[in-house]
This record gives sequence, structure tokens and C-alpha cells, in this order.
Amino acid sequence: MTRKTKNIFNFFWLFIGIGIFLSCKSREETVPLKAKGGKVYGGEFRFISPEVISKLFPVTSTDVYSQRINTQLFETLLQLDIQTMEVKPLIAESFQVNDDATVFTFQIRKGIYFHKDPCFGGIGRELTAADVKFSLEMACAGFHGKSSVNLFIDKVKGARSFYEKTRNSFTNTGIQGIKLLDNNSIQIELQEPFVGFDKILTMPNLSIFPPEAYKYYGKLWPLHPVGTGPFILERMDESGIILSRNSNYWRKDELGNQLPFLSKVIMTYAKDKKQELQAFTNKNIDIVLDIPAEEIQFFLGSLKDAQDGKNVKHKVESKSSFSIDYVGFNCNSSEFSNVKVRKAFNYAINRKALVDNWMGGEGWPATNGFVPPLGGFDIGKVRDIVSKPETAKQLLAEAGYPGGKGFPELTFYVNAKAGSSIHNMCLGIADQLERTLSVKLKIKLCTLDELNNAISSGLAKIWRSGWIADYPDAESFLSLFYSSNVSNKTSEENRFAYVNSDFNLKMKLASSERNVSTRNDLYVKCSQIIVDDSPVIPIINNDFIVMVNTRVKNFHTNEMQMLDFSSIFIKDPEKKM
Repeated sequence: MTRKTKNIFNFFWLFIGIGIFLSCKSREETVPLKAKGGKVYGGEFRFISPEVISKLFPVTSTDVYSQRINTQLFETLLQLDIQTMEVKPLIAESFQVNDDATVFTFQIRKGIYFHKDPCFGGIGRELTAADVKFSLEMACAGFHGKSSVNLFIDKVKGARSFYEKTRNSFTNTGIQGIKLLDNNSIQIELQEPFVGFDKILTMPNLSIFPPEAYKYYGKLWPLHPVGTGPFILERMDESGIILSRNSNYWRKDELGNQLPFLSKVIMTYAKDKKQELQAFTNKNIDIVLDIPAEEIQFFLGSLKDAQDGKNVKHKVESKSSFSIDYVGFNCNSSEFSNVKVRKAFNYAINRKALVDNWMGGEGWPATNGFVPPLGGFDIGKVRDIVSKPETAKQLLAEAGYPGGKGFPELTFYVNAKAGSSIHNMCLGIADQLERTLSVKLKIKLCTLDELNNAISSGLAKIWRSGWIADYPDAESFLSLFYSSNVSNKTSEENRFAYVNSDFNLKMKLASSERNVSTRNDLYVKCSQIIVDDSPVIPIINNDFIVMVNTRVKNFHTNEMQMLDFSSIFIKDPEKKM
């Protein structure tokens, strides 16, 4: 699992921007006077994003940073419970699955309205099953230049054909397997059984939006998102994003309180993590996401210090994230088409040394493959990846590069900021490869957009990236390597240009297997194939560490780094920070 403008304001302008934000009035500020259960309406929740967000179109927003905003603006048919990780209805009031998991039927909830917007003449409109059909078909359209849902277009009957027909523009011909039953029910038919399809429908990329907005705004639609979520986009520019409370939102909490509680969500930018932490100590933001473990004590001291008033009163939440940091290869490039070269690079990496010597103890060495332990997947069944310097040298020599001779110096693309833990990790990787294999990498720090463009164009032969589960299932990770529709070229469905027919076959068998244990055993075999073929080098699994000001109540996150701002409330919202 989700990382745009190039200018990041400096520290001074960051707080000037926040000052401007605080003076803004929302387009609609009708907030209930009182909430039950000691909860409070009003207040502003503030945080910083490490990546600039310049568009909010669910179909093409595949990074965690834009999805954190999209999930406040848009909603999906189904959702994952943020605490139990179980699939439950959202826009769909209920759904049924036939015996062989090929037909999914959804009853659409009544009384859900899109945000008030000029595309509706300044008012809102009730969501119907036709909007669901339009949104899912838009997600399958080929003209976006990327597939936001990996295998979604190869699961739904007729979706691949639709994808090909819409390479240049959207068409109203529709997808054979998506059928309107009536105004409030829709049916999706799959090409073949897939028991995990309900989890795919929780992905933010499959959020529901109205055709009126797409037609009204045209190519500028990503700047004017219209959804059914708890917040409405008020402002988006180089300094950040402001979301306002959707006073016409349909959901209530367990006590019957109308959601959301917050008046605004304010997101700004910082040039690095230290600046973000300083903003937290100055009480200019409420939360620090994905904080390096070694930075907490240095900047904020102990919890007792906070309780004694020596620093910001805060709490720290830590989750074992369903995520992986890895080094990817273009397996179609002359440098990495040979599996012996890829395996040589893999065996040359000492993950524990990276964590201990280059990352200050942050993260866990990913020695059991690309898939973290989730959804019953037993990583212990995947053969360990261990550092074997002599084997690495031998493999590189067998590939025609003895002692590294003849292997070109390559640009190592890294979407990170200078001095960050990711940058340090990649410095360590380059150092280990040079020491063990006499191979040189030139690190190029870049934005997420720059990285994605380099990969899709074939310019990047080797890069660092990360992946967070879109849903709690091994398929969310392994589907990145599925290649039934990829020959030997990189694509948004398979960025590594990796092809293995045995892997593909086992993935297809797993998708239709209803027995959970058998299905996970197939995924273990798939994971082992990835380890053996090394289209990627798994480096570390991460902890997701979040630091929250104690004035923020009812904040929750999980192993997928999901955030739900709809239930957050601020204690004493009228009090200055």
C-alpha cells in the first residue's frame, strides 16, 4: 500500500501558513451544540504530511499520504473496522456472496448524500447504485495510465475488455460483470471464484463519487473532490489542505452523536521530521505520524516529564505495521534480467547491520520474505533470507561480473529527504553492496512522483520503495508480482517486469481456495518463489509509531496505518493550544 508540488515551505512559512489557516471560516459551520458521553463538537485537528498532495482523485491516488485525505472525503462500498480489521458494510448496507464466491450482491444504503457542490447546482444529491457502478467502471478505465487496483480489472467479468476499450477516453458501454438490479442494489460477477474480493472493495481507490462532478470539472476534477465522507475540501494549495465538517454527513456514533465532531482538519508541510517534531513541541500540530523511535526521547523526554508540565502532554501509540521497505529491480533491464545478479545483491545485504548501524535500531529485519505476518499467513514457513557475502560474490561472478568488474554504476532512486532514516538505510545498502560486490550505486533523492515516473518509464533500474497492505491479506503484497497480463515490461500492475508462470498459477489457485489454511499455504509457496527469484530485496518491516497530543480524544490507528478523523474530538476545543 499509496507518496506534489516541488516547493516545500521553510519553517517560517509553515507557521505563517498555519496562521492563515486558523483565520479561515468553513463554507458551512453548522455544528450541534452538545454531544453525549462527554464528547465535544468543534475544534481543529492539525497534522503534517511528509509528501505534498496536489490532487485528490481516488482512482489514481495509490500512496498512503493522499489516501489519508481521500478517506475523509470519500467512502467505499465496504470498509475495514479500524480496530478488528474485519470487513463490514459502509455505503453498502448489506451484501451477499454466492456459494462459489463469483457473484457479490450489494444493497446500497439510503439517505447518503454527496457533498454540496456547484456540479449539483450548489446542493447535494442522494447516492444511488448507479453512482457505485460509474465509480467502479471509472476505476477500471484505461485512460488513467495506471491501474489503481492491481488485479481488480482481471477479476470482474468483462473488466479487462473495458480497460482496453477505454485506453484513450471513458466510454459508457459499461462492464459486463457490473449490473444494476434497481436504484439501490448492484451485482458484481467475477470471472472466477475469489474469496477475498470483499477485502478489495475496502480499498480507498474504489471510493464512490458522482458522474456529475467528473463531467462538470473534467481534467480539473482531482482539484474538486466530491464524495460522501465526513469532511469537505475547503482549500488545497502549496501550503497545505483544509477540510471542513460535512454537516450533512449520514453516520452517527454508538451514542447517537452526529459525526464528525471536528470543525476542521488542517494539514500542512514540513521540510523534514525534525521540523515536524518541533511543530509538535510548539503545539502547532496535534500529532506526529510515523515517528522514528530514536527521536521520541530526544525531543520530548519521558511521559512523566509531560505530566509534570515540562513538555507537551502526549501519548505514544505503536503498532507493528503491515508494511515492508524494499529495494526493487527492473527485471527487464540488462543489469537485472539475470536472476544471479538479483540474488547476489540479495545475499550481499545484512539487514540486521542496516537496522543497528544505519537506522538507530528502527524497524525489524525482513528475513522471511516480502509478506509480513498478517491474515493467518505464517512467515515462519518461508525460508530465511540471510547475509551470505561469499555466495553473493560467487553468483555475481557466474553472472559475468567477477569482483564487480564490468557492472555499471547505477542510479539508486530513493524517495526520501536527506538525513531521514530511509536515506540512511539506503546509504547503508549502497555501502554494503560496494564493500561486498564492488558495485557502486549513486543515490538520487526524489519525490514519490519522480520515483514513479522513473519506474514507469524504465529509467529506474533499481530503487527503494515501500508497501503498506491495502487489506489484511497476503494477496495484497503478492499481487504486485502477478504477471498474467505482463510480458517483460514494467507496468502499474507489475512494476518489476517480473514473470514466473509457477507463481502465477499458484496465485490463481489461492484466489479461488475457500479453505483459509490451504489458501495461506499456497501464498507461502508464492512468497518463497519471490525470495528465490529476488525481483525485490525485502529490507525491513516497520513499526508505526504515532505521537498524539492528549487534547485529542478517541484517536485510533492500526497495523495498516489507517486514520479515521470522523470520530476524533478535541477536549476544550475553544482553548488555545
